[in-house]
Amino acid sequence: MSKVLAIDLGGTQVRAGFCDDATPAAVEHIGTWPAPTGLDDFRETITGLAREHGAERLGVSVPGTARGTRCLWIPNLPWLDEVDMTGLFPDLAIGLGQDAQLALLAEASAGAAKGLSDAILVAIGTGIGSAVLSGSRIVRGGQGAACSFGWACADLDDDGHDRDGWLERQASGRALDALGRQAGFGDGRGLVAAARAGNADALGALARPTKALGMSLATAVALLDPQAVILAGGVAEAADVLVPLVRAAMEKQLPSHLRGVRIEPGTFGKDASLVGAAIAGVRGQQWDEIR
Repeated sequence: MSKVLAIDLGGTQVRAGFCDDATPAAVEHIGTWPAPTGLDDFRETITGLAREHGAERLGVSVPGTARGTRCLWIPNLPWLDEVDMTGLFPDLAIGLGQDAQLALLAEASAGAAKGLSDAILVAIGTGIGSAVLSGSRIVRGGQGAACSFGWACADLDDDGHDRDGWLERQASGRALDALGRQAGFGDGRGLVAAARAGNADALGALARPTKALGMSLATAVALLDPQAVILAGGVAEAADVLVPLVRAAMEKQLPSHLRGVRIEPGTFGKDASLVGAAIAGVRGQQWDEIR
């Protein structure tokens, strides 16, 4: 039985877990640390953890694009751009993937999308990550960045931005925090809490971001015909407030036969990418097919 080290690498922190290859969905969280400051720091941290826990396999979730064992573009950790993980960790079998895609791998293998052949995952946190399951396979794309819905646009007058997609600027956690401050509720959590309590100002402030999200999801649903839309990231905790508003906007843009798609929070919450990294660590680079 092989031991697997799972790493969920974010822009500000790194989370690690450990499991046997027979039970990757039961990965045990072993620690959270500030994100490495450079390549040497990253190599030393992961090598030390692998040695400490006797790991033979490594699964890594990254907040950017990757192909094979090579990171392509990691915007918040540019020292990883074009780095091949096999060069850093030659003694470990490696599974590497984009964080939202690995989150969907977790949900499709053992969570809210288990048993489905077609699903969309939207992870709303600081930004918006997303992934697609189509025909029981995670769609990766030529650059490892397929189905980046945070860059979806539903505004003909928008001039675009080279760092943040239109939908991210409308409905990400940062956008909700800004709206919460403007409306006098402190941040996004305060805004959602007030809306949950029926506050009319809070509900009004949520009208635009939920409409933007609903319209963008309508485009995705029309293109992909998923059985479910899975919500992940911090905003998934607000699904009870957001889903009715998002669904109302989405259904206005869809034909009747596509309006029944369910929208629900994922099973693994903030641990989805870590669980997905563990599963990828077991499967290696052929992790994208759901078995």
